[in-house]
Amino acid sequence: MKDPLAAVADLPGVPQAVQEAREAVDRLYGHRVLRRRSPEVSAESALRGARASAAIEGAEAELEPLRRGDVTDPVVQGALRASAELGRLGKIWRSAPPQVLARLHTLAATGVSADPGRPRTTPTSADPLGLGPAPGAEEASVRMTALAGLVSGTTTAPAVVLAAIVHAELVVLRPFGVVDGVVARAAERLTLVEHGLDPKSLVAVEVGHADLGDAYAENLRAYLGGTAEGVAAWVRHCASAVVLGARETTAVCEALSR
Repeated sequence: MKDPLAAVADLPGVPQAVQEAREAVDRLYGHRVLRRRSPEVSAESALRGARASAAIEGAEAELEPLRRGDVTDPVVQGALRASAELGRLGKIWRSAPPQVLARLHTLAATGVSADPGRPRTTPTSADPLGLGPAPGAEEASVRMTALAGLVSGTTTAPAVVLAAIVHAELVVLRPFGVVDGVVARAAERLTLVEHGLDPKSLVAVEVGHADLGDAYAENLRAYLGGTAEGVAAWVRHCASAVVLGARETTAVCEALSR
């Protein structure tokens, strides 16, 4: 059977970007602090990632109030809950992607959606990134089935490539109709973990996306155009987010070493 992601992995600039991401993660994993304090670093990365993901969705919060549990914004709280659940969802991500996505949305959308965890059956007006109208519910359902096949299937493509496609499809399709971006970024991180790039969930890839600013939405629009150039631009963007996310976690390691 043809591997649809293999062609994406070979698009212009993608192999080089993926290699840079891999090297950044390898450098992070070599940090001496991780020999003793890897769980602590992973927890801090998860906190920073959730904060960044909520910020992209339009809900800002400072780190210290988050650590104290003083932030009550439902989107921020949802991002934190989804992030905290990733470690328990990894084992079923490949075998039951729809179940995992429904669980992530239930966690992310509680207090925001009237029907968390259930794919929408009607059009949605949600468009926090200005991407334009979402596909209809029927088209979204068909493409979500195809996406589940990619996640549960086999591919020779690197984890960054698969994670980028998972992320983009969830944001573009908006299958649940609210806070789909939080679900998308959690699913990207889960894919990087379960497909071997970041098995300890150290890389704050969500921070990388936030740090890239307007390029996040711009490259999603490029992906939405459906051209090879647009898809390649999005995957390269995701690889850059991994590099920046690894840099963020390296800074955490440095702070702990002092």
